Amino acid sequence: MKPVNAAALLAEVEAIAVAAGELILSVYAQPFAVQTKADHSQLTEADERSEAHITPALQALLPDVPVVAEEAVSRSGAPQVGRSFWLVDPLDGTREFVLRNGEFTVNIALVEDGVPVLGVVYAPALGRMFAGVAGARADPASPGAWLQDAAGRRRIACRTCPAQGATMAVSRAHGHSPALEAWLSKQNVFQRLPAGSALKFGLLAAGEADVYPRFGRTMEWDTAAGHAVLMAAGGQVLDLQGLPLRYGKPGFDNPDFVAVCRAR
Repeated sequence: MKPVNAAALLAEVEAIAVAAGELILSVYAQPFAVQTKADHSQLTEADERSEAHITPALQALLPDVPVVAEEAVSRSGAPQVGRSFWLVDPLDGTREFVLRNGEFTVNIALVEDGVPVLGVVYAPALGRMFAGVAGARADPASPGAWLQDAAGRRRIACRTCPAQGATMAVSRAHGHSPALEAWLSKQNVFQRLPAGSALKFGLLAAGEADVYPRFGRTMEWDTAAGHAVLMAAGGQVLDLQGLPLRYGKPGFDNPDFVAVCRAR
């Protein structure tokens, strides 16, 4: 992929996410049907509307970069990807959307050489957008991660874990597995902070939590955008062998992982 202005690209992706969020909220504001996909996950018109906007918008932005989007993969399988590709979850947290608790997000990430280098996590019902440029694309004019909400737009960064112990972000739907409890028995955790979708990565990036362990199946489009934001804020996402989580894996399945605030 030819070099691009990271700040300009991020602004374009943020605008795409906001437009997708408006489509999602138009469905959210009225009664909607819920379908069940072959993998037993839920699907609504909002998922489909969001993806139908995001995919062509990203293709217009970078025509040579393939888009791997959840619903298209569910219908037709994944496209061939090379060194650079987009990962899109048009509505992460469909369960939260159906429950109407507001904790769902639009996730868009750009991956280069297995690393998510740009990410946007937008929660339209909450009015919070986490965005970041990591790695080589964090040019001197626009390094790091941002949060935009009712208070405006500001830089965010991971915090040092408090002496009293970590605040652990946990999934509302997948927060009490035996594997998680076994892992917790070896950690100094002060409190748990439940959150839906990729918002958990945003909480770490904004210094509102310190660790997010996930034991159980996730897909790359679930994590890539949040991973990019977290890296831009100074954190990392590691598998259980302590290696950085990579992208473009066969089937786009993730292993168990732990997201942490401060790179060690």
